[in-house]
Amino acid sequence: MSVSHVEIVGLLGANGEGKTTTLKLLMRLIFPTHGTARILDHEIADISMHSRIGYLPENPYFYDYLTALEFLNFCGQIFGFSKTDRNGRAKDLLSQVKLDESKWNTQLRKFSKGMLQRVGLAQALINDPEVVFLDEPMSGLDPIGRREVRDLITALRQEGKTVFMCSHILSDIEVLCDRVAILKGGRLAQVGYLEELRQQVGGRYLVEVIISGIDEAALRPHLPGDNDFLVTSTPAGLRVELTGEKEVDSVIAALRQAGGKLVSVQPLRQSLEELFLNQK
Repeated sequence: MSVSHVEIVGLLGANGEGKTTTLKLLMRLIFPTHGTARILDHEIADISMHSRIGYLPENPYFYDYLTALEFLNFCGQIFGFSKTDRNGRAKDLLSQVKLDESKWNTQLRKFSKGMLQRVGLAQALINDPEVVFLDEPMSGLDPIGRREVRDLITALRQEGKTVFMCSHILSDIEVLCDRVAILKGGRLAQVGYLEELRQQVGGRYLVEVIISGIDEAALRPHLPGDNDFLVTSTPAGLRVELTGEKEVDSVIAALRQAGGKLVSVQPLRQSLEELFLNQK
């Protein structure tokens, strides 16, 4: 698979499918038995490229007795920033990830999981990276914190950055990502734009038409004989399932002849959960 410039791509998969392993391979924390990967047009073995990327691991561990400011200053020093620049950037990033200023000079050993996650996000951005890799970035965050981090990730795309993230929280993937990639059995089962994948139900693109005022017996004689339409009764009226938009006109003509009323026409979409669970 490939990730394009300035997009957010979500990597989905059940536990043990290889999401974290994929990121660790890209970060050269573990090494592949075969295959190749490139980041910013550099082979992953070329670690000079690391100055242009950021990474938040799933379970970040920091030296407990450093404060949040000291830790980010340390990270900035690794990237060669001057003392003034790294201190200013550390403060800006702690504000950006919404860590309470009263905690900036508190030792990390006294932080909650959610607070450490915010510091981890700040360190992933300390070098103003072009590509950001995030492994479960919402881990340990309360609903407010998740919303703030979602806003931060969206802002990264607006700043021209590329984000590649793993998450178990489907709602976050659904809200944030331009494209999704689904791992199944250690292999890439699906990859594509979320709306396109959600419209593909059972391998087909489907449209549903809701009709009121008539029953199936009244509608059926007016439908084209060469089409096997799936018609079901719902509280809203008759639901006619079509295999494509080209059949909508014939169904609307049929309901006019039968004296029915058109309620709605819309693509039939799977939820992200259904899409994820239906992978083979």
